[in-house]
Amino acid sequence: MPGTTSTSSSNSQPPAVYPGRSVFGQAPTFDLETFSNRDFIVKDFVETLSDSAVPPNRKSGPANQANAFDPKPFIRTFENALNRMVEISGDLEHRENELSAAVRRAEVQHGRAMQSAKTGLDEAMAKFESLDSSLSGNDQNSVTRAVKIGQKLEELDRQRICAHDSRFLIQCWLEVSERGELFLLEDKRRQGGGESKVHCAKIARQLLKISQRLDQQSWPQANGASIHVNGVNGGPNPNKKKRRHNTRELIEKFSETLEKDLLKSFDEFYRRENFDGMHECAKVLYDFNSGASVIGAFVNQHQFFIDRSQLITEEVGGDPESWERLADPDAQPPSVEPSLQALIEEVKIVVQEESTIIKRAFPYAEQVMTKFLQRVFQQSIQQRLEMVLEKANTVSSLAFLRSLQAARSAISTLIDDLKMQGLIESPEPASPQITMVLDQQFDDLFVPYFAGSTYIEREKRNLEELYSSLLFKFTIFHSRRRKAPTTLMKSLAKSGSEMLASARDAYVERLDSSDLAPAQKKMLLRIAGLKDAESANAQTEIEVSSENGVLSTTNAKRMLKWLAEAVGRGLELNGGNETARDVSALLHILITNMAEIYLETALDAANDLAASQETATKSEPDLSYIPTLKPAITIMHLLSTFIHTILLPLSTSNISARKEMTRSTTQTLESLENKVNTILQHTVDVILNWTSRLLSNQKKTDFRPRDDPAAAVVQNTYTDLLQTQTCQAVSAFLSRLHPLFLTSLTPGPNLTAFFTELAIGFRALLLTHFQKFQ
Repeated sequence: MPGTTSTSSSNSQPPAVYPGRSVFGQAPTFDLETFSNRDFIVKDFVETLSDSAVPPNRKSGPANQANAFDPKPFIRTFENALNRMVEISGDLEHRENELSAAVRRAEVQHGRAMQSAKTGLDEAMAKFESLDSSLSGNDQNSVTRAVKIGQKLEELDRQRICAHDSRFLIQCWLEVSERGELFLLEDKRRQGGGESKVHCAKIARQLLKISQRLDQQSWPQANGASIHVNGVNGGPNPNKKKRRHNTRELIEKFSETLEKDLLKSFDEFYRRENFDGMHECAKVLYDFNSGASVIGAFVNQHQFFIDRSQLITEEVGGDPESWERLADPDAQPPSVEPSLQALIEEVKIVVQEESTIIKRAFPYAEQVMTKFLQRVFQQSIQQRLEMVLEKANTVSSLAFLRSLQAARSAISTLIDDLKMQGLIESPEPASPQITMVLDQQFDDLFVPYFAGSTYIEREKRNLEELYSSLLFKFTIFHSRRRKAPTTLMKSLAKSGSEMLASARDAYVERLDSSDLAPAQKKMLLRIAGLKDAESANAQTEIEVSSENGVLSTTNAKRMLKWLAEAVGRGLELNGGNETARDVSALLHILITNMAEIYLETALDAANDLAASQETATKSEPDLSYIPTLKPAITIMHLLSTFIHTILLPLSTSNISARKEMTRSTTQTLESLENKVNTILQHTVDVILNWTSRLLSNQKKTDFRPRDDPAAAVVQNTYTDLLQTQTCQAVSAFLSRLHPLFLTSLTPGPNLTAFFTELAIGFRALLLTHFQKFQ
């Protein structure tokens, strides 16, 4: 039996894996999806096959059988797996062949479809080219026939519309003339829609023309009488019955009703923000009176103007401190008045918003925008501007000028912003028509303030008031210093004294003027250093000191600063052809006050004191006027620099004005320089005269050697024994003068020339003095 079993086992094929077999383990089943899985691993697949090849009884057998390896299960398992993989490979190849065949069939079918589409496209392009060539003139007869057919169709359509309108017009005329009714037009008006209302408006205008021609009874003649005429021949028709209906009144009444209805509809659409409805109503109303009624209704009933009409009566308030700073020439002026600034900001927002509405609601938006802008500027801005300037004028002249400048700058910025926004042309800049309207409104606002010489006269009056206040105590001090003329030179100087008196009297008269605002009077008194106006009237009670009669570079800088502000303001407000003349007028004020009243008066006082010291023989000369020269020279330099840097370049547009300004400036500076030179020459003479007076005290015995040894011990040097009292007096006098001139004159050629002149004169005096004691 064992041999039989062995023989059968060796001759049989490897058993297949059957589910009912229990001797060996069942081989795993697999298909194409097994190898297509992403998690497929060859090693795991082989291990699975190996595990399935070992029978279960062998896995759980005794331990002594573990070393006996039986390859047959593995061989059978792997042979089955290999056969299965061959089958799967064959199926895969078969499927691939089928797919390749399907792809080839699809490619052939796609190629045929593309060829068919190409053929259809070529045919369409050929037809299009044929049609295009026929329309372009290649087939002129076809084009001509098509054009003529179109023209005939259009003409027939126009005739049809005209016939329909004529029929409707005749029916309306018969109705109104015979029965005194307009039911047809009323029905058409009630049908709604913009086109129906436009048609009604046109019919109404045509009916008025027919009435004027055929029913002249309804139209009064020039002499107030009504005549009966025949509509065809124009002659009298006694057999014709008298008409009972006044067609003119009926038609006009209907037109008014239609217009009111449209205005009401427009207002309702506006409140509901129905811009299409507004557009239709505005289009119809334009046929009545060129849109004047609807434009007026839109502008006059705007909430912005209603609110502003209630606020226009408000007084201009503001912070009192701001108004004081506005009137203070030394303070930085504040910005534009708050209420005016708020109005400008509101106008900017309202105009921008309304421009969008106007563009969508009106077919003639530019005309409406023009009326709206005119109303904004002429009513709201102009009225507020006038109130602000009136308030500023009650404060001071300077406050008025500064307010005018700030307001013009703010409104100019508003105009530029509106132009850039474009309004109805947004986002593009404004159209030339709107730009011209804005510029015109801007010019009209400020024309009253710049007409003729109004503006420059205000500037001149303001500067004169400020300069007179600043120099009031200065003029009082020097007017008291001057005495009645006793010599020829003093008689010639009397004109300067009269000028001071006239300037002082003009200032006092200005303070007493009733048209001077209290705030301005207070400011002028503060600048003048006075407590009240009464102290200015009582000249003898005004307390002045020597400090009030001394030149001050600070005051000179204030005067130049005030004038520079006026020049800048004039260029901004009134720049143009009159700039040269305005600058010339301001230069005249500057020369009159700073050069003549201020500098020349101080230099004349110094010159008078220097001349009086030439004959001083009993006491040392008074040189207290010397410190006046340094501020005088500094102020002269500031004046010359200011004129040549700021004023003269602005007069290049007017050659005659520039020549006059140059001549006046040159004469003034030369006169001032001559006065300084005269003072220095008098000073040299005074010093030399006093030195000569000291040298005249020299005695011959002063040159003898001293025999007092104690004096030598005290003086420590033999040289000191040789000094005489006259020498010591002269040396002490000159030593006191040296630091005085160093601090009073600016180091430079002038100081060197002065010391050189003084040294040469002193040397001549010493030579003459030594010759007396040879």
